[in-house]
Amino acid sequence: MSTWKRDFASGLIVLAPLLVLLLVIRWIYIYIASIPLIEALQPAIIPEALLPVSRVIIAVAVLTTLVLAVGYLMRTTFGRVAESAIDDTINRIPALRVVYNASKLAVETALSGTDELQSPVYLETWAGIRMTAFKTGKKTRDGKIVLFMPTAPNITTGFVIEVEPERIEETGETVEEGMTRILSAGFADSAHQIPVEEERRPDAGGSGSADRSRSTAGSGMNSQRTVDIGGPGRPTGESAGEPGTDGSGGSGGDGGRSGVDSP
Repeated sequence: MSTWKRDFASGLIVLAPLLVLLLVIRWIYIYIASIPLIEALQPAIIPEALLPVSRVIIAVAVLTTLVLAVGYLMRTTFGRVAESAIDDTINRIPALRVVYNASKLAVETALSGTDELQSPVYLETWAGIRMTAFKTGKKTRDGKIVLFMPTAPNITTGFVIEVEPERIEETGETVEEGMTRILSAGFADSAHQIPVEEERRPDAGGSGSADRSRSTAGSGMNSQRTVDIGGPGRPTGESAGEPGTDGSGGSGGDGGRSGVDSP
């Protein structure tokens, strides 16, 4: 990758999340500031000198009050029943349930739970290949640990995996470091770099000697086969002095016996 392409990619990685965050904040502000109640309260309780910034102050106050009120309501039985009813209703809508569940999962991962529930781990999916996953704090009935393996760079989608505890390797990273690596598609720097060692190449001299040894051994075997082959009129594969396949001795063997039996 050329220098200008690398600089452009680095700048885009830095600015894109900030622009998305600003757009979300702007949308929330415009939505809350357009509530008719805020426009009615401005002339009544806001001094004229503070009118330019009154919308921002009132919008932040209304949003904070709304979040705290809903959070307090979730501590009651009515709040839990209402949340369950909302979840069941939205999950029946095919397209909306995907966006709703993904947003809920992202918020829960970012704000709730303990470090143990969110700690990133390594999982070796194939031989020599490992991927980053996150603990969910859940276990199956047979003792397997439930992990969530997000995709990169979109962490709202991924895979729910059930694995044996011994297959998990702790990364030693924080949740932010693991998420940053996934969101940046692996381009972001991490405080816990993976040590990489160069693979040692085999010695060229030793390899050549071994090849020559194998070549010499092979040529010796070929020479032995040449010696063992009989001459004309002798069965192939019989050596001099070896008995024939029919039980009688070879020509060399007969010659030997005639020499001994002769007076």
